[in-house]
Amino acid sequence: MLNDYLPVLFQILIVIGFAGAVLILSVVCGRSAKRNATKDIPYECGMLPIGEGAPRFSVKFYLVAMLFVIFDIEVVFMYPWAVQFRDLVTQNPTALASMAGFAGVLAVAYVYALKKGALNWRT
Repeated sequence: MLNDYLPVLFQILIVIGFAGAVLILSVVCGRSAKRNATKDIPYECGMLPIGEGAPRFSVKFYLVAMLFVIFDIEVVFMYPWAVQFRDLVTQNPTALASMAGFAGVLAVAYVYALKKGALNWRT
């Protein structure tokens, strides 16, 4: 039984040895970095980092992005069901009712988001 695992053990030892050798060689052969104020500033695509960073985005942008991700994930759950629809309905007639309930919950969530103004960019 040990003979079956011997090649795997050798491969693990070779990988660990190689990783250790590369790390040791990088420390021995590598130069230590010289630090100064110019090299320590953040690099922003050739622009000097003066002033504020990125502009502030509206919370509505993030809210719409989260709603998109949530509803997109739900469609991912619907796709396999739609592919197997014929087989599911012949084996279990309640498959259509369960997916209709799922879609109903999604519709209620969508109407709720609309009523709360989550998709209204003007306010």
